[in-house]
Amino acid sequence: MFIFTPTTSCLPDTLKSKSSSASCCSDATTGKKSLVAHMCGDERVRSSFSSVVHLNGDNLLRILDHGRTMEGMILIVIEFASDVSDDDWKRFHSFVITMGRGRKIIIISKLERLARFGSVKPIFLSLLTDDELRYLFKKLAFGSVDPAEHPRLVQIADEFAKVLQNMEGSIVATNLYADVLRKNLNVQFWRCILDKGRRYANRNHKAVQQGHPPDITDFALCPLSMTHHITDVSIKEESPSVTLGKILADPSVRPKGDFTLITWESRIPPHKSFAHFVTSRADDTHQGRALPGRKRRGVPI
Repeated sequence: MFIFTPTTSCLPDTLKSKSSSASCCSDATTGKKSLVAHMCGDERVRSSFSSVVHLNGDNLLRILDHGRTMEGMILIVIEFASDVSDDDWKRFHSFVITMGRGRKIIIISKLERLARFGSVKPIFLSLLTDDELRYLFKKLAFGSVDPAEHPRLVQIADEFAKVLQNMEGSIVATNLYADVLRKNLNVQFWRCILDKGRRYANRNHKAVQQGHPPDITDFALCPLSMTHHITDVSIKEESPSVTLGKILADPSVRPKGDFTLITWESRIPPHKSFAHFVTSRADDTHQGRALPGRKRRGVPI
């Protein structure tokens, strides 16, 4: 779908232009926000702007109340989860223009049609090809270890790459699984994690596409469902938390009751966490799915 994959130097160079807005579009999980976060940490950008303002489509017009107090060169990063009306965008953009020269806007979205608001050619991030994903996964999973010393693990890594490709080449999932495997270069362990990943992908492929919460029963060995990505992790501060990597390696570390699950924390500043709120499905008879390796007795265990 997408025809251009940028290097990390593209956005800083784009912001040098006289145009006021640029857009970065792609499917989910391809790294749009990571790319922009990396760009915001680039010295060329940090030295060019006095501050960076982050907005989303829901609070786009809030800047009309507070923007007049902003001084200097301002970089505005806006993430859109859904389309925005042309009238709202015109109000926003007109206000930014009145703030004075030096304001730049970056639009982040999975919706290609929002590229119409950009004043320069949009940047489209593409999914990794099969070969690119396989190469990346092996590099992350083996780290500094020579894969040639572990031929059986190489075979498992190739199988894992196919599973990840069926998950639309998720960069988060690629990093998550590779991080778990790199800590234990054991064939039996890698095979166990591969089996869990394959069952998870098969169980959730259609459900996630239809907007249903992912089922992580195969990871935790207990009927659990998790919400989609939590944008405000603070609302779940009182809940215990655990990383998905720890649960994958040892399901016994799962907190009792509901909890916050950190699927991944980006290594790139500002080290964004991908958090989900997990709830038990032990009493959910609607799903009607038994745990792997156990017999059903009329209702889920």
